[in-house]
Amino acid sequence: MLNLKDINWKKPGLFAAGVAFGTAGIKILASDDAKKLYTNCTAAVLRAKACVMKTATTVQENAGDILAEAKQINEDRASEAEAEVVDDFCEVDKTAEEAADETEE
Repeated sequence: MLNLKDINWKKPGLFAAGVAFGTAGIKILASDDAKKLYTNCTAAVLRAKACVMKTATTVQENAGDILAEAKQINEDRASEAEAEVVDDFCEVDKTAEEAADETEE
């Protein structure tokens, strides 16, 4: 015969407690208070997303401005370098003309 003292009540007790907590947990998670909590958390995440997107847009705009200014600086330097080459060429040309004039004299 089965004696109630011989049964290990630990495993069935844990199972019963798990079922009870699971059932209570589902009821708690589906409650109106929990739904309000979910809604507030979702709203906070959306606000954080908006803040991050605003910051990212500002960074992109600044990067565009920096890129445009860097290109302008490079164009200015290139035109200055080109002007120096033309000036150097003109000086060499004048020197050659002066040398030709001196040889003719």
